[in-house]
Amino acid sequence: MISLNLAYRHPLDGTLSGFETRAKNADHLVVVRRPAIFSVMAHAGHEAAILTALGNMADVSVRSCGPAEWFLVSDTATADSVGRDLAALGAKRASFVEQSDSRVVLRVAGPNMRKILAKCVAVDLHADVFAEGQSANMLCCHVSCNVSRTGPDVFEILVPRSYISTVFAELLEMGREFGLRCGFAG
Repeated sequence: MISLNLAYRHPLDGTLSGFETRAKNADHLVVVRRPAIFSVMAHAGHEAAILTALGNMADVSVRSCGPAEWFLVSDTATADSVGRDLAALGAKRASFVEQSDSRVVLRVAGPNMRKILAKCVAVDLHADVFAEGQSANMLCCHVSCNVSRTGPDVFEILVPRSYISTVFAELLEMGREFGLRCGFAG
Protein backbone atom coordinates (compact mmCIF):
# COMPACT_ATOMS: atom_id res chain seq x y z
CA MET A 1 0.00 0.00 0.00
CA ILE A 2 1.28 3.44 -0.92
CA SER A 3 0.88 6.16 1.67
CA LEU A 4 0.45 9.70 0.40
CA ASN A 5 0.96 12.69 2.60
CA LEU A 6 -1.19 15.28 0.86
CA ALA A 7 -0.96 18.50 2.82
CA TYR A 8 -3.23 21.35 1.81
CA ARG A 9 -1.40 24.03 -0.14
CA HIS A 10 -3.07 27.28 -1.14
CA PRO A 11 -2.50 28.15 -4.82
CA LEU A 12 -1.05 31.54 -3.82
CA ASP A 13 1.36 30.26 -1.14
CA GLY A 14 4.44 30.79 -3.29
CA THR A 15 3.17 33.98 -4.93
CA LEU A 16 2.17 35.88 -1.80
CA SER A 17 5.52 35.42 -0.10
CA GLY A 18 6.93 37.95 -2.54
CA PHE A 19 4.11 40.47 -2.17
CA GLU A 20 3.15 40.39 1.49
CA THR A 21 3.84 43.50 3.45
CA ARG A 22 3.21 44.65 6.97
CA ALA A 23 2.85 48.25 5.83
CA LYS A 24 -0.63 49.60 6.45
CA ASN A 25 -2.62 50.99 3.57
CA ALA A 26 -6.26 51.93 3.20
CA ASP A 27 -6.68 49.69 0.14
CA HIS A 28 -5.90 46.03 0.61
CA LEU A 29 -6.52 42.61 -0.86
CA VAL A 30 -6.89 39.73 1.60
CA VAL A 31 -6.73 36.09 0.53
CA VAL A 32 -8.86 33.79 2.68
CA ARG A 33 -6.68 30.76 3.27
CA ARG A 34 -9.21 27.92 3.79
CA PRO A 35 -12.86 28.97 3.29
CA ALA A 36 -15.82 26.60 3.17
CA ILE A 37 -17.62 27.09 -0.15
CA PHE A 38 -20.71 25.26 -1.40
CA SER A 39 -22.87 25.60 -4.48
CA VAL A 40 -26.57 25.08 -3.68
CA MET A 41 -29.45 24.63 -6.14
CA ALA A 42 -33.05 24.60 -5.00
CA HIS A 43 -35.36 22.11 -6.65
CA ALA A 44 -38.46 23.42 -8.42
CA GLY A 45 -41.09 24.66 -6.01
CA HIS A 46 -38.67 24.91 -3.05
CA GLU A 47 -36.78 28.07 -4.02
CA ALA A 48 -38.18 30.43 -1.35
CA ALA A 49 -37.98 27.85 1.46
CA ILE A 50 -34.37 26.98 0.63
CA LEU A 51 -33.32 30.64 0.42
CA THR A 52 -34.92 31.26 3.83
CA ALA A 53 -33.21 28.19 5.31
CA LEU A 54 -29.83 29.27 3.89
CA GLY A 55 -30.31 32.76 5.33
CA ASN A 56 -30.90 31.23 8.77
CA MET A 57 -27.68 29.18 8.74
CA ALA A 58 -25.01 30.35 11.17
CA ASP A 59 -21.58 31.58 10.07
CA VAL A 60 -22.25 31.53 6.32
CA SER A 61 -22.75 34.21 3.71
CA VAL A 62 -25.29 33.51 0.95
CA ARG A 63 -24.37 34.76 -2.54
CA SER A 64 -26.74 34.65 -5.49
CA CYS A 65 -25.25 33.15 -8.63
CA GLY A 66 -28.34 32.37 -10.70
CA PRO A 67 -32.04 31.60 -10.49
CA ALA A 68 -32.54 29.33 -7.46
CA GLU A 69 -28.76 28.92 -7.16
CA TRP A 70 -26.43 30.27 -4.48
CA PHE A 71 -22.91 30.05 -3.16
CA LEU A 72 -22.49 29.61 0.60
CA VAL A 73 -19.19 30.98 1.87
CA SER A 74 -17.68 30.86 5.34
CA ASP A 75 -14.22 31.61 6.62
CA THR A 76 -15.15 30.49 10.15
CA ALA A 77 -17.26 27.33 9.73
CA THR A 78 -15.72 24.09 8.47
CA ALA A 79 -16.83 22.47 5.25
CA ASP A 80 -17.97 19.43 7.26
CA SER A 81 -20.28 21.48 9.50
CA VAL A 82 -21.74 23.43 6.56
CA GLY A 83 -22.24 20.15 4.67
CA ARG A 84 -24.13 18.64 7.64
CA ASP A 85 -26.37 21.72 7.82
CA LEU A 86 -27.07 21.50 4.10
CA ALA A 87 -27.82 17.76 4.30
CA ALA A 88 -30.46 18.56 6.91
CA LEU A 89 -32.34 20.62 4.30
CA GLY A 90 -33.31 17.41 2.51
CA ALA A 91 -32.28 15.95 -0.83
CA LYS A 92 -35.78 16.41 -2.27
CA ARG A 93 -35.63 20.16 -1.71
CA ALA A 94 -32.08 21.08 -2.82
CA SER A 95 -28.82 19.76 -4.22
CA PHE A 96 -25.41 20.95 -3.10
CA VAL A 97 -21.76 20.45 -3.99
CA GLU A 98 -18.71 21.43 -1.96
CA GLN A 99 -16.43 23.78 -3.91
CA SER A 100 -13.92 24.65 -1.18
CA ASP A 101 -10.96 23.26 -3.12
CA SER A 102 -12.05 24.56 -6.51
CA ARG A 103 -12.51 28.26 -5.66
CA VAL A 104 -10.51 30.95 -3.90
CA VAL A 105 -11.93 33.89 -1.95
CA LEU A 106 -10.35 37.31 -2.41
CA ARG A 107 -11.55 40.09 -0.10
CA VAL A 108 -10.78 43.57 -1.37
CA ALA A 109 -11.41 46.62 0.80
CA GLY A 110 -10.66 50.30 0.90
CA PRO A 111 -11.84 53.71 -0.24
CA ASN A 112 -10.57 53.17 -3.80
CA MET A 113 -11.98 49.68 -4.33
CA ARG A 114 -14.70 50.78 -6.74
CA LYS A 115 -12.08 52.59 -8.84
CA ILE A 116 -9.81 49.55 -8.83
CA LEU A 117 -12.61 47.10 -9.66
CA ALA A 118 -13.96 49.43 -12.38
CA LYS A 119 -10.81 48.53 -14.32
CA CYS A 120 -11.61 44.82 -13.96
CA VAL A 121 -15.40 44.44 -14.25
CA ALA A 122 -18.03 45.85 -16.61
CA VAL A 123 -20.65 46.24 -13.86
CA ASP A 124 -21.52 49.46 -12.03
CA LEU A 125 -20.52 48.81 -8.41
CA HIS A 126 -21.90 52.08 -7.00
CA ALA A 127 -23.80 51.51 -3.75
CA ASP A 128 -27.04 52.79 -5.34
CA VAL A 129 -26.84 50.07 -8.01
CA PHE A 130 -24.88 47.23 -6.36
CA ALA A 131 -25.95 47.36 -2.71
CA GLU A 132 -24.40 45.67 0.33
CA GLY A 133 -25.38 42.02 0.38
CA GLN A 134 -25.80 41.89 -3.40
CA SER A 135 -23.78 39.47 -5.50
CA ALA A 136 -23.62 38.45 -9.13
CA ASN A 137 -21.64 36.35 -11.55
CA MET A 138 -19.53 38.55 -13.82
CA LEU A 139 -16.25 38.69 -15.63
CA CYS A 140 -13.48 39.99 -13.39
CA CYS A 141 -10.11 40.37 -15.09
CA HIS A 142 -11.57 38.40 -18.03
CA VAL A 143 -12.43 35.42 -15.76
CA SER A 144 -15.92 34.30 -14.76
CA CYS A 145 -16.20 35.06 -11.03
CA ASN A 146 -18.85 35.76 -8.41
CA VAL A 147 -18.53 39.25 -6.91
CA SER A 148 -20.29 40.26 -3.68
CA ARG A 149 -20.51 43.58 -1.90
CA THR A 150 -20.04 42.74 1.78
CA GLY A 151 -19.53 46.25 3.18
CA PRO A 152 -19.48 49.93 2.16
CA ASP A 153 -16.02 49.60 0.54
CA VAL A 154 -15.61 45.83 0.79
CA PHE A 155 -16.07 43.23 -1.95
CA GLU A 156 -15.43 39.49 -2.07
CA ILE A 157 -14.55 37.73 -5.28
CA LEU A 158 -14.95 33.96 -5.72
CA VAL A 159 -12.38 32.94 -8.32
CA PRO A 160 -11.99 29.49 -9.90
CA ARG A 161 -8.77 28.02 -8.47
CA SER A 162 -7.19 27.47 -11.88
CA TYR A 163 -7.44 31.21 -12.66
CA ILE A 164 -6.40 32.69 -9.30
CA SER A 165 -2.87 33.61 -10.36
CA THR A 166 -4.16 35.62 -13.31
CA VAL A 167 -6.88 37.44 -11.35
CA PHE A 168 -4.53 38.09 -8.43
CA ALA A 169 -1.82 39.59 -10.67
CA GLU A 170 -4.31 41.76 -12.57
CA LEU A 171 -5.93 43.07 -9.39
CA LEU A 172 -2.51 44.03 -8.03
CA GLU A 173 -1.69 45.79 -11.30
CA MET A 174 -5.02 47.66 -11.32
CA GLY A 175 -4.48 48.73 -7.70
CA ARG A 176 -0.84 49.75 -8.07
CA GLU A 177 -1.62 53.48 -8.41
CA PHE A 178 -3.48 53.30 -5.07
CA GLY A 179 -0.75 51.34 -3.28
CA LEU A 180 -2.90 48.20 -3.00
CA ARG A 181 -1.40 45.83 -0.41
CA CYS A 182 -2.10 42.13 -0.06
CA GLY A 183 -1.70 39.16 2.25
CA PHE A 184 -3.41 36.13 3.73
CA ALA A 185 -6.29 36.66 6.17
CA GLY A 186 -5.65 36.31 9.88
